[in-house]
Amino acid sequence: MEPASLITAFVTLFVVIDPVALVPLFIALTRGLPDAARRRIALRACLVAVGLLTLFGLLGDKVLTFIGISMPAFRIAGGILLFLTALDMLFDRRTRRRQGQAKEAEDDVLHDDPSVFPLGVPLIAGPGAMATMVLLAGAPGVTWPEILAFHAIMFVVVALTFVCLLAAGLTERALGPVGINVVTRLLGMLLAALSVQFVLDGLRTYLSALP
Repeated sequence: MEPASLITAFVTLFVVIDPVALVPLFIALTRGLPDAARRRIALRACLVAVGLLTLFGLLGDKVLTFIGISMPAFRIAGGILLFLTALDMLFDRRTRRRQGQAKEAEDDVLHDDPSVFPLGVPLIAGPGAMATMVLLAGAPGVTWPEILAFHAIMFVVVALTFVCLLAAGLTERALGPVGINVVTRLLGMLLAALSVQFVLDGLRTYLSALP
């Protein structure tokens, strides 16, 4: 296997997942939580992402085809769910739910845990990352050593994402309460736009496939 192929796979996955851009989103989604809870959420989100990306890398579009779901439909559904999270960020409903005593905040993690959604899916293991794994590992003529190499690269990218999320506390202290409040509202708006883009991309792909 040529090194250029491995570099291309790494760059593609890194750009699609974009670990650096996830840091402010992680801060906004875990605002008010202690560092230990943030570490657990970051680890759980990355493990969920690794599991899903491995599944899609090994089985590819067979998973969606088997249960009768197309990638455009998956992208549209993810966009709608992500839009609901953006509304929580815009109106600060998530933060208000986490105010109060430390014990109440810890209990809130159990009932309002963002590690699976939206961090694990679709922010880390989004439709783009899943589709990338399908394209890399499911290309014609790809051998099992190459498939394992692509999965190793995916694991490295997710590990870098985990490191970036662990440094989120330093970023939060640098911004301060006012800065975080502004960033939360701004990212809520950007996240809403991103969710709409997911829906539009899904619709575009679906309509282009029509006869």
